Amino acid sequence: MAKILIRKMRKDDADEVSRIDAAITKSPSRIDFKPIVAEAAKRNSNASLVAEIRDKVVGFMISIITAGIFGTEKVAWISMFGVDPKYMGQEIGKSLAKGIFDYYKEKGVKKIYTSVRWDSTDLLSFFKAVGFERSNFINLRKDL
Repeated sequence: MAKILIRKMRKDDADEVSRIDAAITKSPSRIDFKPIVAEAAKRNSNASLVAEIRDKVVGFMISIITAGIFGTEKVAWISMFGVDPKYMGQEIGKSLAKGIFDYYKEKGVKKIYTSVRWDSTDLLSFFKAVGFERSNFINLRKDL
């Protein structure tokens, strides 16, 4: 197995993040990742990481720290995550998660949350495998 390098996300990673998203969804990405990645890359207090193999971005995880939102103390949220399907099963997701966990542990953050659709069994399995459990939140939605 090739060596995985986990590094901080940079602004110029947007095209690779978009490519990974399109590979996962098997359609052109409907998300403009340029402003998302630019914002994630400039925030020093948050962990947004990419995984590289042989200088190619093969995965990403974007997260933020919040405080006071939804009545929580200082917590982190994983908001976006993806691994190029060609590289799945090679511990890339686990390596990204470990990088996020280590970063926030060092920052004194005690809890990390994420939100996953119930029908995304692959994502549910992944997050359970890296230690996530059901939280005390219930997601609500209103269509407009």
